[in-house]
Amino acid sequence: HLFSTKQSVGHELHPGQPSVKKTEIREKLAKMYKVTPDVVFCFSFRTAFGGGKSTGFALVYDTMDFAKKFEPKHRLARHGLFEKKTQTRKQRKERKNRMKKVRGTKKSKVGAAAGKK
Repeated sequence: HLFSTKQSVGHELHPGQPSVKKTEIREKLAKMYKVTPDVVFCFSFRTAFGGGKSTGFALVYDTMDFAKKFEPKHRLARHGLFEKKTQTRKQRKERKNRMKKVRGTKKSKVGAAAGKK
Protein backbone atom coordinates (compact mmCIF):
# COMPACT_ATOMS: atom_id res chain seq x y z
CA HIS A 1 0.00 0.00 0.00
CA LEU A 2 2.74 2.45 0.93
CA PHE A 3 4.59 1.98 -2.34
CA SER A 4 1.54 2.73 -4.45
CA THR A 5 0.73 6.00 -2.70
CA LYS A 6 2.23 9.44 -2.18
CA GLN A 7 0.94 11.25 0.87
CA SER A 8 1.31 14.96 1.44
CA VAL A 9 0.19 17.66 3.81
CA GLY A 10 -0.70 20.69 1.74
CA HIS A 11 -0.56 24.34 2.72
CA GLU A 12 -2.41 26.53 0.24
CA LEU A 13 -1.82 30.27 0.54
CA HIS A 14 -4.64 32.41 -0.80
CA PRO A 15 -4.36 35.92 0.69
CA GLY A 16 -7.36 38.10 -0.05
CA GLN A 17 -9.25 35.29 -1.79
CA PRO A 18 -11.80 32.76 -0.58
CA SER A 19 -10.69 29.22 0.19
CA VAL A 20 -9.38 27.34 -2.83
CA LYS A 21 -11.59 24.68 -4.42
CA LYS A 22 -10.53 21.06 -3.96
CA THR A 23 -10.76 20.54 -7.72
CA GLU A 24 -8.12 23.24 -8.25
CA ILE A 25 -5.86 21.67 -5.61
CA ARG A 26 -6.30 18.27 -7.27
CA GLU A 27 -5.31 19.68 -10.65
CA LYS A 28 -2.23 21.41 -9.21
CA LEU A 29 -1.09 18.25 -7.41
CA ALA A 30 -1.75 16.14 -10.50
CA LYS A 31 0.45 18.47 -12.55
CA MET A 32 3.11 18.39 -9.83
CA TYR A 33 3.22 14.58 -9.63
CA LYS A 34 2.60 14.12 -13.39
CA VAL A 35 -0.58 12.07 -12.95
CA THR A 36 -4.23 12.50 -13.91
CA PRO A 37 -6.45 14.39 -11.42
CA ASP A 38 -8.72 11.37 -10.88
CA VAL A 39 -6.07 9.53 -8.78
CA VAL A 40 -5.56 12.54 -6.46
CA PHE A 41 -7.70 12.60 -3.31
CA CYS A 42 -7.72 15.79 -1.20
CA PHE A 43 -9.45 15.82 2.16
CA SER A 44 -9.79 17.51 5.57
CA PHE A 45 -8.88 20.99 4.40
CA ARG A 46 -9.18 23.63 7.10
CA THR A 47 -8.93 27.36 6.59
CA ALA A 48 -6.86 29.25 9.14
CA PHE A 49 -8.61 31.86 11.26
CA GLY A 50 -8.86 35.08 9.30
CA GLY A 51 -8.44 33.22 6.01
CA GLY A 52 -5.51 33.42 3.65
CA LYS A 53 -4.18 29.92 4.37
CA SER A 54 -5.68 26.44 4.13
CA THR A 55 -4.13 23.21 5.32
CA GLY A 56 -5.15 19.68 4.43
CA PHE A 57 -4.08 16.23 3.28
CA ALA A 58 -3.75 14.71 -0.15
CA LEU A 59 -3.15 11.17 -1.34
CA VAL A 60 -1.83 10.50 -4.83
CA TYR A 61 -2.26 6.93 -6.04
CA ASP A 62 -0.28 5.28 -8.84
CA THR A 63 -3.36 3.77 -10.46
CA MET A 64 -7.12 3.96 -10.14
CA ASP A 65 -7.19 0.31 -8.98
CA PHE A 66 -5.07 1.16 -5.93
CA ALA A 67 -7.30 4.15 -5.21
CA LYS A 68 -10.44 2.02 -5.32
CA LYS A 69 -8.80 -0.62 -3.13
CA PHE A 70 -7.54 1.65 -0.34
CA GLU A 71 -9.70 4.80 -0.32
CA PRO A 72 -12.70 4.82 2.03
CA LYS A 73 -16.08 4.63 0.32
CA HIS A 74 -17.17 8.16 1.28
CA ARG A 75 -14.14 9.69 -0.47
CA LEU A 76 -14.73 7.58 -3.55
CA ALA A 77 -18.34 8.79 -3.53
CA ARG A 78 -17.11 12.41 -3.65
CA HIS A 79 -15.32 11.55 -6.89
CA GLY A 80 -18.42 9.78 -8.22
CA LEU A 81 -16.75 6.35 -8.13
CA PHE A 82 -19.01 4.71 -5.57
CA GLU A 83 -22.78 4.60 -5.30
CA LYS A 84 -24.24 3.81 -1.91
CA LYS A 85 -27.12 1.36 -2.04
CA THR A 86 -30.21 3.29 -1.04
CA GLN A 87 -32.57 1.20 1.01
CA THR A 88 -35.33 2.82 2.98
CA ARG A 89 -35.75 2.24 6.67
CA LYS A 90 -39.06 0.51 5.99
CA GLN A 91 -37.43 -1.95 3.55
CA ARG A 92 -34.76 -2.81 6.13
CA LYS A 93 -37.39 -3.37 8.82
CA GLU A 94 -39.56 -5.51 6.55
CA ARG A 95 -36.56 -7.66 5.62
CA LYS A 96 -35.57 -8.04 9.28
CA ASN A 97 -39.10 -9.14 10.21
CA ARG A 98 -39.25 -11.61 7.30
CA MET A 99 -35.93 -13.06 8.45
CA LYS A 100 -37.37 -13.61 11.94
CA LYS A 101 -39.87 -16.07 10.49
CA VAL A 102 -37.25 -18.52 9.18
CA ARG A 103 -34.44 -20.35 10.93
CA GLY A 104 -30.82 -21.14 10.19
CA THR A 105 -29.29 -20.87 6.73
CA LYS A 106 -32.64 -20.04 5.11
CA LYS A 107 -32.27 -16.49 6.46
CA SER A 108 -29.82 -15.54 3.70
CA LYS A 109 -32.26 -16.82 1.06
CA VAL A 110 -35.01 -14.64 2.51
CA GLY A 111 -32.67 -11.64 2.34
CA ALA A 112 -31.68 -12.42 -1.26
CA ALA A 113 -35.31 -12.79 -2.33
CA ALA A 114 -36.06 -9.41 -0.78
CA GLY A 115 -33.21 -7.87 -2.76
CA LYS A 116 -34.63 -9.10 -6.10
CA LYS A 117 -37.99 -7.35 -5.65
